[in-house]
Amino acid sequence: MFQFPVYTPPDFTAAGLINAPAAATAQAPADGVLPDNFHATSNHPEYVHLGGGDWLLAGDTRMDAVFILRERELMVVEPRLVKRGDPVVVGRRENGEDGIYLHTTGFNHSGDAIDKFAFRTRGNRETPFSRSYDELYGLLRHERDHGCIVWVLGPAVAFDRDSREAMAGLIESGYCHVLLAGNALATHDLEAARFRTGLGQDIYTQELVRGGHYHHLEIINEVRRHGSMAAASRALGLHDGIIHACLHQGIPYVLAGSIRDDGPLPEVVTDSCRAQDAMRFHTKRATTVIALATQLHAIAVGNMISGYRVLAGGLIRPVYFYIVDMSEFAADKLANRGSSQTKAIMTNAQDFMVNLWHNLRQELTPPEAAGKEGAAP
Repeated sequence: MFQFPVYTPPDFTAAGLINAPAAATAQAPADGVLPDNFHATSNHPEYVHLGGGDWLLAGDTRMDAVFILRERELMVVEPRLVKRGDPVVVGRRENGEDGIYLHTTGFNHSGDAIDKFAFRTRGNRETPFSRSYDELYGLLRHERDHGCIVWVLGPAVAFDRDSREAMAGLIESGYCHVLLAGNALATHDLEAARFRTGLGQDIYTQELVRGGHYHHLEIINEVRRHGSMAAASRALGLHDGIIHACLHQGIPYVLAGSIRDDGPLPEVVTDSCRAQDAMRFHTKRATTVIALATQLHAIAVGNMISGYRVLAGGLIRPVYFYIVDMSEFAADKLANRGSSQTKAIMTNAQDFMVNLWHNLRQELTPPEAAGKEGAAP
């Protein structure tokens, strides 16, 4: 059984908090316009003082939003969605002096302090990730039945036969509850289902196929002709891969568009605000996120994710965020954008996916492990 760290709430009887004022609000002057001195939220637990020692924990904080406070109802809202007259919490001091407290150490139980000087204090390509994998295996086994696992995928996952089949196997076996990606992931997964190529290369041998540079355009055209990925899959007899597994299992997905998208596929959300809303709908319930081989989408989702969840009964648990990439730059950039809870695993997409699937499938019953459509052999 995976063990979550115990959350330690702030001591509101401590000096500096016991006499804190109640948080103040100011009305939004217009739709999408914030009052002066508005408070911008983070992805850490944040408390708002209602007065008389009554502190209210926000249930779903995330970066760059604001609090709207109506009596005991505290909502986290993106600035563009604020309406004129909304009571927006104001105050920039997060230590209690403005009735707002940002708590960053609730899950930090490192025990005795380590030496002030030490080597290898930051993960990089030289870091051994055996412990990280073991923790992830245990976490995903728990989350399969008790949480919400969100995958954020780049197209590299579909460029290799084994990683593509491994991801399909994980989806079919319950280890994915939401998929977030772009036009390219879906396009090249469907290309692989139709032509066994990824951008014109054989997905197993990696050899160039004559005329293969047309394949992704051909599949986009076919999907647009049939009106949807589901309809095209039925008409063309596509029966393997990541998109097929999502359709087969009823897994929701959001494909967010970008400027350079070919086509795009009919399901791609090309309006960035609508895409943001659709992604946030799912990230609000995420308990574990795995972002694989995509800097753009990893940073976008990192900006939407809270660092914790408040469960039934008031139990507070962390939200886990893994970034898997060959580049230290991707992990560093995500951390520098405020996603401090990120755990990095430095490897390529194929090695990660196959490693994960080979381990997790061991505990499945034979029909789950081998009989599912799209499962790795």
